Amino acid sequence: MTTRIRDVMSPGTAAVEPMTTVARAARLMREQDIGDVLVTYDCDLFGMLTDRDIVIRTLAEGLDPAVTSVGSVCTRPPVVTLAPDDTTDHAIDLMRQYAVRRLPVVEHGGCPVGIVSLGDLATTDDPHSALAGVSRAAPNR
Repeated sequence: MTTRIRDVMSPGTAAVEPMTTVARAARLMREQDIGDVLVTYDCDLFGMLTDRDIVIRTLAEGLDPAVTSVGSVCTRPPVVTLAPDDTTDHAIDLMRQYAVRRLPVVEHGGCPVGIVSLGDLATTDDPHSALAGVSRAAPNR
């Protein structure tokens, strides 16, 4: 049975504008208990900022998160995306090909509507796998 991305994605993802500070984006990630935010301008996907981007491209480079803009450290276009009607098999292929764990989901015209993670796919394809169990676990606080 083919599963569509719209059935497994997390809708209504958090988004910030490129000029937002990394510190503000990090607080948003903490408040919403998420590991990434989409970087958008109006309805256009500009990039994606992950917790790893904050560590590797900001802190490890000695940049000040209070003044560094998200747009200067996020993963920039071309950002690999999915459409809501794409299949989970396609998502797995893209994750494998581009070595990513999360993919933004965009409607026609590029407007972000959600995100799908490796954990989302694991809980759908094999709900009893170790990865699915970890993905369902409460976060460390």
